[in-house]
Amino acid sequence: MPIIRNSQDDDIAQITDIYRHHVLHGTGTFEIEPPSALDMAQRRADVLAKNLPYLVAVDGQQVLGFAYCNWFKPRPAYRFSAEDSIYLVHKAAGSGLGRALLGELASRAQQVGVRKLIAVIGDSANTASIGVHRSAGFTDAGVLKCCGWKFDRWLDVVLMDKALGPGASLPPM
Repeated sequence: MPIIRNSQDDDIAQITDIYRHHVLHGTGTFEIEPPSALDMAQRRADVLAKNLPYLVAVDGQQVLGFAYCNWFKPRPAYRFSAEDSIYLVHKAAGSGLGRALLGELASRAQQVGVRKLIAVIGDSANTASIGVHRSAGFTDAGVLKCCGWKFDRWLDVVLMDKALGPGASLPPM
């Protein structure tokens, strides 16, 4: 049974491999060239330096997926809104692991003061990611039509969001 835990430095190679597959074969990310392990380590360090969660789902020593959030935009007014990212190994698709990772990510994001979690989903045909977010209580916020070009076709971006904790009902502390 997979467990979800904080990512560790030793997870970077497997995280990089998972993400590389999605860059080369999927439309959930609009990156065209897979980042190196060093790039992925630097990205992870950036997330952790902001006191935001970066999680992995593991079965023994194998990383089956990872999830993290990062500030939605760099300006200070956005400091309570974060964008989530979730990637799984192909064999874990449809297993419920994405939903479990997203649930734990939302919980940990709320613990550090995030009030709004935002999904920026590549490709309106990405029904798996849309479904995972919907099952976790995210609601539709909009679609940006034809704003990405990958695999010789235009891709939409689906925006979804979810309030965490008191959301916007109370001012932040």
